[in-house]
Amino acid sequence: MSFLPLTVEEMHDRGWYYADAVVVTGDAYVDHPSFGTAIISRVLEAQGLRVCILSQPQSEEDMTRFGKPRLGFFVNGGNIDSMVAHYTAAKRRRSQDAYTAGGVAGRRPDRATIVYCRQIRAAYGDVPIIIGGLEASLRRFAHYDYWDDRVRPSILADSTADILVYGMGENQTIAIARRLRAGESVHTLTDIKGTCVMIPTAQYTPRPCAECPTYEQVCADKTQYAVSCRIQQDEQDDVRGKTVIQRHGNSILVQNPPMPPLTTEEFDRVYELPYERRWHPSYDALGGVPGIEEVQFSITHNRGCFGACNFCSLAFHQGRRITVRSEESVIREAQKLIAMPEFKGYIHDVGGPTANFRHMSCKKQETQGLCKGKKCLAPSPCPALQADHTEYLHMLRRLRALPGVKKVFIRSGIRFDYLLCDEDETFFKELVRHHISGQLKVAPEHCSAPVLSAMGKPSVATYRRFQKRFYELTEGMSKKQYLVPYLMSSHPGSTIKDAIELSLFLKKEGIHPEQVQDFYPTPGTVSTCMFYTGLDPYTMKPIYVPRTPQEKAQQRALLQYFKPENREIVLKALRAAGRHDLIGNGPNCLVKDDRPPMPKKAAPTRGKTKPIRNVKKRKP
Repeated sequence: MSFLPLTVEEMHDRGWYYADAVVVTGDAYVDHPSFGTAIISRVLEAQGLRVCILSQPQSEEDMTRFGKPRLGFFVNGGNIDSMVAHYTAAKRRRSQDAYTAGGVAGRRPDRATIVYCRQIRAAYGDVPIIIGGLEASLRRFAHYDYWDDRVRPSILADSTADILVYGMGENQTIAIARRLRAGESVHTLTDIKGTCVMIPTAQYTPRPCAECPTYEQVCADKTQYAVSCRIQQDEQDDVRGKTVIQRHGNSILVQNPPMPPLTTEEFDRVYELPYERRWHPSYDALGGVPGIEEVQFSITHNRGCFGACNFCSLAFHQGRRITVRSEESVIREAQKLIAMPEFKGYIHDVGGPTANFRHMSCKKQETQGLCKGKKCLAPSPCPALQADHTEYLHMLRRLRALPGVKKVFIRSGIRFDYLLCDEDETFFKELVRHHISGQLKVAPEHCSAPVLSAMGKPSVATYRRFQKRFYELTEGMSKKQYLVPYLMSSHPGSTIKDAIELSLFLKKEGIHPEQVQDFYPTPGTVSTCMFYTGLDPYTMKPIYVPRTPQEKAQQRALLQYFKPENREIVLKALRAAGRHDLIGNGPNCLVKDDRPPMPKKAAPTRGKTKPIRNVKKRKP
């Protein structure tokens, strides 16, 4: 095993004097299957291609490092959207970048995919350019851009790339590479599932499809934007999903139906490619790449998420259908971890988007796809839901029993509502006994019914049931373990009244959250559509959206009302909401009153003065 070439010298050391494919990325080069660049480059290598890695190029000249590749450039902005990597929800520039060597910020440009593609075009003209990864996938249609505060066109239009791969792109990449190697022009590759292309209107052949409102329409009319959002979300199903088109001026964006997810056999092959499982040695002097720390000794066993929370991009990117690796493949990966000299006996996670999803949520999905416009778990579990942890539990038991393994943790998050649907508590009990490192992170997100409905989450009563049973099991096992709830402020639908309700819930439950996430309107989510349009795209009814920095600060501070530095903000929020009853020393009060006590009224005197009567004056 060895790293793929990152420099010309490394390319020449292999006896290569040209590359078949150059993979361009906004991240430092980490050859680990938790990094998209590693997966796609190894998948291309497995096709017998000479693959070089161009990591965080800084100029047009950098794009020519390996010369013009025989097949083309495969470009991604990094493991996460470059704008999210660079800016907080308050649009403040981040001081660190976990996906850059040494954690140094500023090594990739804003909107990296667009910048890289334009530099390639300037250097090589009509060379094939294929874009993919999260940044491209979530921006494939006209989309609201939070940082520009406007609707931008498809990233295909801005980048001038030839093909956009959306979703998890292994099979799309293989199909593209094979056809390019066979001599086909990139301009003829318009029919590959899981890809988007931009076609001049005059060359477009009409076909059965779902048509979104045009780019011009969604820019001018927020109602049309909401309509477009729903169409896009509803067709992201590999069984029943249609071709989706959206006109952009004189061109038409064509999204081909989704590529079926990897089979278990394909999934196994991808994750058993010869990864080095660490950063490139050239980063050693800088202290390595921080982003690998949480995942180096973690194992991915699944993809997809039928939970489909409205604020999460997973359903739009990976899809709602669950696909899994075989148990034997997971065990083989664990044995590789055990053999690594840095391994200390702890497998940090065995998970994925949602750790405890190991099969489809119901039987009909395989032939009919997932239900359009409905969720499997919210607002309540579907009657057809099959909740079963048997297979996942068996795999965890085998991992625990491996020589050299001290502990197997589950850190990527579980769906507690799904767990409660399983009538057999065996998994729940073993989770508490064996797989928690003192704290279990879960995501109730809020407690207000209107807000949870807007989020696509179950009611807070479900979380209360889970919390109660968790602590019963924990105490019964004489353990000191705690739930750490993820909470979100300022999500569409959340008013100050709702934020106060959440504060009271936290006080009653004795929860002091150390971190609170402001809602972040990232491309491709239903919640971002709500934020931009003020409409729920599934009901077309207006929804309240907290927008001002002042209100966002108040909602965030209310969730951490106990912090001294938040006191003044909380006081203002409570007074503005008319909740003076929550200011003071009472058991339900959130903060103490900052005003001096009112002076006591003087006691009335007796026998010394008489009350003055209202006597009419006589006329002179």
